Amino acid sequence: FMNWKILEERSYTPYSREPKACIVQGSSGAYYPGVRIENVSFPLTIPAIQAACCVCLADGDIPKSVIMKHDSYLEQLDFWTKEFDLEIKIQSGIDDILFSDPFVYIEPSEVKPELIGLLSDAITIHSNFPVSTLLLTAGGYISGVNIEVSDWTNGLCAERLTIAKAICYGIGDFKSMYLHTLKGEFSSPCGACRQVIHEHLPDNEINFFHADGTLSVHYTSDLLPLSFSSTSLTK
Repeated sequence: FMNWKILEERSYTPYSREPKACIVQGSSGAYYPGVRIENVSFPLTIPAIQAACCVCLADGDIPKSVIMKHDSYLEQLDFWTKEFDLEIKIQSGIDDILFSDPFVYIEPSEVKPELIGLLSDAITIHSNFPVSTLLLTAGGYISGVNIEVSDWTNGLCAERLTIAKAICYGIGDFKSMYLHTLKGEFSSPCGACRQVIHEHLPDNEINFFHADGTLSVHYTSDLLPLSFSSTSLTK
C-alpha cells in the first residue's frame, strides 16, 4: 500500500526538512518513484523529478507522465516536462500504484559480467563514455548507469543515479559500490559523485573495474580526503 506520506518519508532532506516526491510513469506503463535527495554540498541535491526520470531512463523506459499530489513547485519540473513532453497529473491517492522490484538478483561472482552488460543501457549523447554501477545493500544489488539529456547539467552519473534509485525505493543499509567503464585508463568517480558517495557510504569499499579488466578496491575516505561535512547544517 503506497501513499504520499510514505513516499515523501523516503526523501533525504536533513538540511531543509522539506521532503518532496513525485512518480513518473514510463511508456511501458511502469511507475518510477522520485524523492528529493539533498547533499551537504547543496548544488548536488537531486530533485525528485530528476531522480524519477533518470531511473526510468536507466531502466530502459521513456518518461511519459509525472504524477504529483498537488501543483506545488518541483525543482526542474519545467525542464523535464519539456524534455519528454510529460503529461502532468495531479493525484491525491496513489494506493493503486505499484513499483517494480528494483533489485538485481545475482551472486558476487556475477557482479563483473552484470556491470559489463549494463554498460549498453547507459545514455551518453554528449560524452560517449558509458559507466555502470551496482550498489550492494542489505536486500541485494541496485543497478545504475549514467544518463545524459539535452542539458548536460541535468544528467546524472551512474554512481549518483544508483544511490538515488535506492533511496527512492526506500532501500538503505548500503554496503559497497561497484563500477565499470567501457573505455579509459582508470575507472574513477568524478568529484561530485565522490561527495555524494561520502554522504551515503562514508566508510565503505568502492570497487573499480577498469576497462582493461583489472580491479582496484578503495575506501570512500581515500577518494575524498578532508571531505566537507557538518552536523551544524542539519535542522
